Parts: sequence; C-alpha cells; structure tokens
Amino acid sequence: MAARETGALQEAKDKLEKRVEELTWRLSLEKRLRTDLEEAKAQETVKLQNSLQDMQAKLDEANALIVIEQETAKKAIEEAPPVVKETQVIVEDTKKIDSLTAEVESQKEILSSETNRADDYEKKYNESQASLEEKQKKLEETVKKAQQLQESLTRLEEKVSNLESENQVLRQQAVSMAPNKFLSGRSKSIIQRERGPDSGHGSGEIKTPLDLHSPSMNNREDVEEKPQKSLNEKQAENQELLIRCIAQHLGFAGNRPIAACIIYKCLLQWRSFEVERTSVFDRIIQTIGHAIETQDNNDILAYWLSNASTLLLLLQWTLKASGAAGMAPQRRRSSSATLFGRMTQSFRGTPQGVNLSFINGGLNGGVDSLRQVEAKYPALLFKQQLTAYVEKIYGMIRDNLKKEISPLLGLCIQAPRTSRASLVKGSSRSVANTAAQQALIAHWQGIVKSLGNFLSTLKANHVPPFLVRKVFTQIFSFINVQLFNSLLLRRECCSFSNGEYVKAGLAELEHWCYKATDEYAGSAWDELKHIRQAIGFLVIHQKPKKTLDEISHDLCPVLSIQQLYRISTMYWDDKYGTHSVSADVIASMRVLMTEDSNNAVSSSFLLDDDSSIPFSVDDISKSMEQIDISDIEPPPLIRENSGFSFLLPRSE
Repeated sequence: MAARETGALQEAKDKLEKRVEELTWRLSLEKRLRTDLEEAKAQETVKLQNSLQDMQAKLDEANALIVIEQETAKKAIEEAPPVVKETQVIVEDTKKIDSLTAEVESQKEILSSETNRADDYEKKYNESQASLEEKQKKLEETVKKAQQLQESLTRLEEKVSNLESENQVLRQQAVSMAPNKFLSGRSKSIIQRERGPDSGHGSGEIKTPLDLHSPSMNNREDVEEKPQKSLNEKQAENQELLIRCIAQHLGFAGNRPIAACIIYKCLLQWRSFEVERTSVFDRIIQTIGHAIETQDNNDILAYWLSNASTLLLLLQWTLKASGAAGMAPQRRRSSSATLFGRMTQSFRGTPQGVNLSFINGGLNGGVDSLRQVEAKYPALLFKQQLTAYVEKIYGMIRDNLKKEISPLLGLCIQAPRTSRASLVKGSSRSVANTAAQQALIAHWQGIVKSLGNFLSTLKANHVPPFLVRKVFTQIFSFINVQLFNSLLLRRECCSFSNGEYVKAGLAELEHWCYKATDEYAGSAWDELKHIRQAIGFLVIHQKPKKTLDEISHDLCPVLSIQQLYRISTMYWDDKYGTHSVSADVIASMRVLMTEDSNNAVSSSFLLDDDSSIPFSVDDISKSMEQIDISDIEPPPLIRENSGFSFLLPRSE
C-alpha cells in the first residue's frame, strides 16, 4: 500500500510539474503581449498628438488669413469713392467673405472629424488600458497559482521523501528481524547503552537504565543478581495498569484528551519508541478497537477520535525514522543517506506544536534539551495503525450521520401532497397557511436537528475542528448528491412549487451553517452548489426569455449541458402554468450534447458520492494548535502508584 501511495504521489508530482511548465509558458506569453500592447499604445499616442498639432496650425493660419482679409476690406472701403466704393466693396468683399467662410467651414469640418478621431483613439486607449489592467490581474492570478502549485509540489516532494524513508525503515527492520536469541542479545546491548557511568564512582561502575518504574537498586551486586525477567515483569505490570486505565472514560483536561496525553507520557518515559520489540503498542491498539466495536454510539466514537488524533499528532511531532540506514549494505549507503537526510531535516529541531516541558529536567537523567526520538520498527508500525484507526473512526462517525439523515432526505426532495396543495391554492386563512408551512419544513428541521446533535457530540468530546469541518463538508456533499440525483430522476420533483419547497429547506441548512460558524461548518454550504443552482432554475421566472448563455454561465455555471437539458425538459409549473426554456435553447443543448458525445465526454448526468478520507496526517498537523500536556493530572487508578510518579505535576 505504501508503494502504491508513493507511486500515486510521484504521478501527481509529474502532473504538477507539467502544469507549472504550462503556467510558466503562459506567463511569458502574457508578458510579451503586454510589451507589444504598450508599444502600440505609445505609437498611437504620438500619431494622435502630431495630428492635433497639424490641425491646430491650420486653424491658426485660417484665423490669421481672415483677420488680414478683413483689414484689407476695411482699407478698400475707406479709400474707394462713395458710390463705386459702396457697390464694388459689397461685391468683392462678399465673394471673399463667402470663400473664406466656406474655407473656415471646411476647416471646422476637418477639425470636427479630427476631434472625433481623437475621441475614438481615446476610447480605444481607455479600452486598451482596461484590457491591460484585466490582463495584469490575470497575470497576477497566474503568478499566484504558479506559486501555490510550486508550494504544493514542494510539499508533495517532502511527503514522498518521508514516505519512502519510513517504508525503507519498515522494510529493513522487517528483513533484519532475527530469532529470539539474537533479539535478546540486542535488547541487552540497548540496555547497556542506556546505562552510563555513575558521576560519584569510577568509570567501571554502572547504574540502572533511566526507567522510573524499574525496581530500586541498592548496590552493584543487586544489579548483577537481578535478572532481566524482573524488570520485564514490573514493566508488564505497569503496562497492564495503563491499559486498564485507558479502557475507562478519562474525560478531558480543558480541551485536551487525558487518555492520549497519559499514553504518550508513559510511552516516552518507558522509552517504548526506542525498543526493537514490545507488546504495549498492540495492547493499546486492541483497547481502541474493542472500545469502538459499538459502532452506533457516536459519543464513544467521538471520544476515541479525539484521543487517537491527539496521540497521532504527538507521535508525528516526536518520532523520526532513523537508524535503519546504518543496517543497509554499504553499497546502498550513499543513496539512502540523502533520502534519510531529507526526512531528518524535515523533523529537525524542537516540535512547534507540542509543549513537552515536563521532560526538561523532569526525569532522572536530567535531560537538558528536547530531542526527537529515533523510532524503531514497532513505534513506526504503531503510528501507521493509529493513523488507520483515526481514518476508520472518522468514517464511522460520518457514515452514522449519513444513515441518520438518509430517510429524511428522501422526504425532503418532494413536498408533501396535502401541504403543497394548500399552498398552491393560496389559502386565505393565515393559520392554515402557517400550518402548511410548518408541515413542509418539518423534515428539513429534522435534518438540522441531527446535524446540531452531531455537532454538540463532537464539540463535547473536543474533536479537532479540522476533522469536524471535514465531516460536515462530506455530509453536505452527500446531501447535495442525494437531492440532486433524485431531482433529475423524478419528473414530479421538477415542478415550480416543489422548487420553492426545497429552496425553503436549503435556507434552513444555510441558517444552520451560519449558527455553526466557519470554525466547525467550514465550506459545507458550498458543497450544495449543484442542488442550489438547480432549484434556482426551477423557481426563476420568465424561463422562455433566458438564453443558453445566461442559463449556463449566470444561473447554473456548475451544471453540465446534460444536467441542464434534463431539468429543462422535465420542468413543469403546477402553480402558475408557465413554460420551460424556449425550443431554440433546447435545440442548442442537443447540439452541444451531440458534440460532447463525439468528443467521448461522459454523458452521465448523475453525481457520485465521495466516501474517501479527505485528509492526511500532515493536514491535521498543520491545522492543530499548540498542545501543552505538562499539567495533566493522572487518573485515580494510577495516581498513587509509584511506577507512575513521573505523571504527577513537578513541584518547584
């Protein structure tokens, strides 16, 4: 499975790289078009300015000529004899004035035409500027998408690298497993490495491993005489007590699940993550599996979803796969080194999401700084099993909610006959009309009540809001699929009055999303876009006047031509007697559907429900806030046990 997942991620990586190359090419093309447009705009502006200057010069010359001719005419009138002057001046000056007037009029016409041309150029300039701004916005969006794709590609590369590293560790550990005799010797060497020279004696002395639940030793002879079996028995007793403790409902400390915090502290204290063989992980997994056998109890499922997800995140922030590269053959060391190096770098440093201040200076070893644990095969396997249980419990909760609302969804797609008839007739009595409205909306209110109860259960068990949002997003997607498919399969549902009924029910869901807030509802409302747009088409007036472009781009942009054709041909108005879209629109839809069939596009108009797990461990890790587990009070069952004294808050 890990190999297949790695292959899928590699394929996704290749697709994203092709997409990035395509976007880069488009970006360079947009830049080149923008440069050409700016050069053309500059040339047009220069031509316009030159033309205006020429027209202004011609107008000035014409005005100067008129002034000169007028002065000449005045002088001629003054110098000529009275009778002759009067007769000739009238004739000569009239001709000159008419010619000049005609010339001025022609110049005015030329000026007017040039002004119109200038206005046209200015209009074109403004249009070019608007187009340029729009292209600039698209260019910025393209750059932003390219950056997002690059970031997504980087995250995928890191995830692929981590998966390859973890799988390499698991495979090499599984291959290197030897008989019990070898494991016993290896465990003994691990214990010896954990021991260190006592600061108060010579280097030849040894002391017990850093283990608070191990029996106290009085001297070196006791250490040598005590068999390893006694340590294992004591550890088994403590593990048994821990299992008995977490099998109970321990509740929460604030918003932190106590069971997850106690398990994590104990495993870290006992160094269970660093051993080659242990049964504590299997027993914890068995306890969780036994607890969730009652699949119908959503409160128990939510409780263990909260605990399992919190414990998984603590492991994600703490464990790192290491040590297996040294067990590989020498000839593979160079390639494995880079692989594990990348994974180690991604886990390097202090985890930002977990506060483990109870470790610093709190153990017998006096740890000075927080370090991540080099996990062995059982710990990595435990993390994978825990991930599987988080996904399983999430799916059980989601499916329980689907089962609860499914009977109501079948009633919500079509209005009850009695109530619908009373509304269609338009009863004059307000009381009767109100009762009909209540009967219409009762099923929708049942769905809203189920959603509210589930939300209260998840919030009471402090399930991470990220998982809550994912649950309701998939539930609303399920509602969208069920209602939309029923609408397209049943002609009696494609009526005007039934559209009003479903629209009123969708308003109830929208109000619930508003009350639940974005923290828990997230983008759930957006998942209803298919049924919302289909219902919007049913209740819109003047359908015959709507064009195909208006319907497919403005009213129902997410619906396919097959879906629009299905709704348009099945629509009937049981309230006002209006008609569906025009015959031309229906014919255009048929042409488009024929083209789609020739292009091998799927002709199915039904939606499919997505029941996959819509998140990964990395998604949960990025969405979780800081967890401080240093002040968690241990349960009464283990509080007085000396083997669990490390769980008690440390006094200053």
